[in-house]
Amino acid sequence: MHEIWKEFTFEAAHRLPHVPPDHRCANLHGHSFRCRVFVRGTLRQPQGWVVDFAEISAAMAPLLKQLDHALLNDVPGLDNPTSEVLARWIYDRLRPALPGVSAVEVAETATCGCVYRPA
Repeated sequence: MHEIWKEFTFEAAHRLPHVPPDHRCANLHGHSFRCRVFVRGTLRQPQGWVVDFAEISAAMAPLLKQLDHALLNDVPGLDNPTSEVLARWIYDRLRPALPGVSAVEVAETATCGCVYRPA
């Protein structure tokens, strides 16, 4: 079994509505998000790959269109757009188009992020 990943980036703003009013994330702010999509499976033959990276890009394209340069709080399902919620949101929407998706990682800064991997 192999697991591959493809990385994407997008720019977006958000605020976290369920933190105390004096928490810095209660304010509207933006991030250069990094998202890695992991796909797990056996090697396809004769190609010798799990999935074509172009298939991952095609599955992510409509999601990136919704997220890039958006206010995440306005995206349906992202009223509380923490990294954890965003990673699961992306995973849930990728699953139908990308059956081997095994995890989604979202980093909002160079030093913090989240990996969603369903149990």
